[in-house]
Amino acid sequence: MAKGIDVGTMNILSAQQDGNDTVFVQQRNSFVEIEHSDMAEQMLSRSEVLHIRKDNKVYVVGDDALNFANIFNKETRRPMQQGILSSDEKSAIPMIKLITEQVVGEPDEPGEKLYFSSPADPIDSDLSTLYHQKTIESFLDDMGYNAEPINEGMAVIYSELADNNFTGLGISFGAGMTNVCLSYYAVPVMKFSVARGGDWIDEQAAQATGTPVDKVTSIKEDEFELDFTTDVGGVEGALSIYYENLLDYVIENIVREVDEEDVEEGLDVPVVVTGGTSSPRGFEDLFRDHLRDANIPFSISGVRHANEPLYSVARGALVAARSDEEEERTRGGQEAAVESED
Repeated sequence: MAKGIDVGTMNILSAQQDGNDTVFVQQRNSFVEIEHSDMAEQMLSRSEVLHIRKDNKVYVVGDDALNFANIFNKETRRPMQQGILSSDEKSAIPMIKLITEQVVGEPDEPGEKLYFSSPADPIDSDLSTLYHQKTIESFLDDMGYNAEPINEGMAVIYSELADNNFTGLGISFGAGMTNVCLSYYAVPVMKFSVARGGDWIDEQAAQATGTPVDKVTSIKEDEFELDFTTDVGGVEGALSIYYENLLDYVIENIVREVDEEDVEEGLDVPVVVTGGTSSPRGFEDLFRDHLRDANIPFSISGVRHANEPLYSVARGALVAARSDEEEERTRGGQEAAVESED
């Protein structure tokens, strides 16, 4: 049975079909280092806190990492930065491997089809996504999967625009990057990313207010709303300012890329926004207002927010994996039929 996985800077999520339902498994893509003691390790194991021991250190991994960081007044560490594996974090690969194994589990059968999200190379940075993509693919293959990358923006199209023949503009506002894809009947016309996302918002707000980044992240994830009624001098006011700045930046780059790709002016397409960074209430209305003022050379038939923005990319990866699996099954059946005729 095929699976999809969203390898995100903030969260890693898997998706698989269970009857008529799609089942998601999620872990935060972070860890925190604490001092080792036999008692502490016993308590962590007894409480089923995901952790590993290395020398005289214990690393709490996944969802519990942020809680431990806040309790011990430490910053969480990330295996990924700006949408790809962090070159500054020596423990990046073993940590993300552990989290991914917990999220996706063992394959149901050898060579099970699995599509994983991979960002496009950012147009505003020299970062390359190739090493990241090949590393993730390698350890998923080592687990026994037949792993294939799918562009993150295209995964949004597969997840959210089936009712429009997979035609439209999909934008995934992630933690490390923002990915954009314009698709026409499931064929990508334009795809790119920018090296700004939720982490950039958090870092800018933290610097502006003198607040620890993890604290800003917690405030943002705890019922923060883009209603612009909060005190500008506080963390929520700073978050609102940098949210607006990010939207303007993304839209400016969409206009620039559309012009460079010479996209057909006669297009009339819907826009869907998704990703964990798009979760605050008011995001959809704010994005629609800013997009309305942009000089985009094709027509926008509507703007909507994914119903479950955190799960869109994983769901789209699953759709692609199941489609590929079904195509292989059909092709195998046709080949078998030809051989029997011979």
